[in-house]
Amino acid sequence: MNFGETFSANPKYPRFKSKHGRQSIQYPQNVKVFDNYLKIPKIGDVKAVIHRPIEGKIKTVTISKNCCGQYFASILFDDGKEKPEASTEGKAVGIDVGLTHFAITSDASKFDNPRFLTKYEKNLKLKQQQLSRKQKGSNNRNNARKKVAKVHRKITNCREDFLHKLSRRIVDDNQVIVTENLNVKGMMKNHCLAKAIGQVGWGMFMTMLKYKAEQDGKTYLEVDRFFPSSKTCHVCLNQVGSLPLDVRKWTCNNCHTTHDRDVNAAINLREEGLRILTCGTRDKAYRQTVSRSNRGRKKSTTVLVSG
Repeated sequence: MNFGETFSANPKYPRFKSKHGRQSIQYPQNVKVFDNYLKIPKIGDVKAVIHRPIEGKIKTVTISKNCCGQYFASILFDDGKEKPEASTEGKAVGIDVGLTHFAITSDASKFDNPRFLTKYEKNLKLKQQQLSRKQKGSNNRNNARKKVAKVHRKITNCREDFLHKLSRRIVDDNQVIVTENLNVKGMMKNHCLAKAIGQVGWGMFMTMLKYKAEQDGKTYLEVDRFFPSSKTCHVCLNQVGSLPLDVRKWTCNNCHTTHDRDVNAAINLREEGLRILTCGTRDKAYRQTVSRSNRGRKKSTTVLVSG
């Protein structure tokens, strides 16, 4: 047995079960779903908001409680349908993500970054100040903690709603979706941008694009993070030596074409993704001798259960 692959590189002391924070229990059988309630073993009928029909055989039901005191039932079921095969026939789009604009597509569409944490930051700060003044172990502190948790939950709901709607729109309009394989964890080590990167939700957005594309029989592809998408002219394939982050537009010295940095990167990602699909290889198309060290930047459903 290879313990190096089993355990983390930085092991810590075990954390034991606690009644505080998120809790969950899983029922592998004998849970029945009706129009407005669930029938759970040893508990009985529990009112619930079923937001989508359950069509198929129920496998497991996981009931969880979040820090706000809300209960959710995640229902895993088998609908008996075969997973569609991925196809590449249709429109292809490249997507470059950023902080000023959340997503930029190869057809020059730009989606603004909503910055939900910044929007609710003042309210969150007030609730956290109130929490810090409460005596530890008191009921008032517990009530204040729930108020802080509700603000965090509001931010999370707003972010997930935005990401779900945008990912669904992109998947519906395109057959091939190409993005960049970002090292978000590594980028978070930049203390000047860590807060902005943490609230934007790039990783969650890529995950949504991937599973929605697979469900619809479409192709999702990630290009290597070291591919010089921003520094390569998509017209003549000339690559500039350096391109700082504050330079948003640049002109190619070879063909004298003026590029929008993000749109040019999205176009290069789309072309590189199509090349990979055509050639069947992930080797770099341009500047294959560039060292990696030279690159600077790095089916289930859930229902609300009445508690």
